[in-house]
Amino acid sequence: MEIWLKGILNPNGVGLAIQHEVDGILISNHGDRQLDEVPARLDALRECAPVAKNKIKLAVDGGIRQGSDIFKAIALGADFYLAGRPPLWELADNGAEGVDLAVKILLREFRTCMALCGYALIKIFLVVLNSTDEFPIAMAGLVVLN
Repeated sequence: MEIWLKGILNPNGVGLAIQHEVDGILISNHGDRQLDEVPARLDALRECAPVAKNKIKLAVDGGIRQGSDIFKAIALGADFYLAGRPPLWELADNGAEGVDLAVKILLREFRTCMALCGYALIKIFLVVLNSTDEFPIAMAGLVVLN
């Protein structure tokens, strides 16, 4: 079983995670709701990614609403992203088919953004966690190949 830390927002935390041989880090500011004046996820990612590069897996949690948000996370150094709200909104409206549609739209928007920025080769991994016919939860991750 892998151990990941959620809520790391600065390079010192990344260094400690590497030192303690954690498998991965989830850059998350807990939706900006828990504490005033926390750094934005992408600002924290920009600072943490150089320390994590080639040493520990790095994911960004939240803030993914469209394909260009995925592009920004990957461009700033994330290995993976977690998208929760768009699939959950569609789950509420349209069930499992809505979740599938939300994920497809996000990935289509991401592919378009990649193509417009000159990247042609990408490999996408979709992971569905805790899924049943009654309650599918979609989490998507990806790896970009140049």
